[in-house]
Amino acid sequence: MADRTGLRAEPSRTCVGCRGMDSWSALLRVVAATDRDAGDTSPVTLRPDPRHRMPGRGAWLHPTPDCFELAVRRKAFGRALRLQVALDVSAVARHLGVQDTQQRSGAPHGSHRSVRDQSTNQGGLKTL
Repeated sequence: MADRTGLRAEPSRTCVGCRGMDSWSALLRVVAATDRDAGDTSPVTLRPDPRHRMPGRGAWLHPTPDCFELAVRRKAFGRALRLQVALDVSAVARHLGVQDTQQRSGAPHGSHRSVRDQSTNQGGLKTL
């Protein structure tokens, strides 16, 4: 892939939402940040990094609400950033102009079981 000028090769990255490949300049980099003063008990917040300069491991995302929603639904940010904790995605949602991030971020709203969970037992066999 070439950069925006078309003169030199540019690295390609994979969007964590749609899993499509694109040049790094077309994707938004997202990094995990914590409050250093609070210690380990502070929640992990995802921060947009449009200049691709913040330190740490980054996840790449097309800057569209559709890819953002897919990434949140699939919990792709946690896997890409190698984090095992709940993530606050509100800063990225604000950057992209997405509304109602708490409902999409996997906040508990009751017991939601997938169709696969309802139709299979522990052995993975369908129950009749």
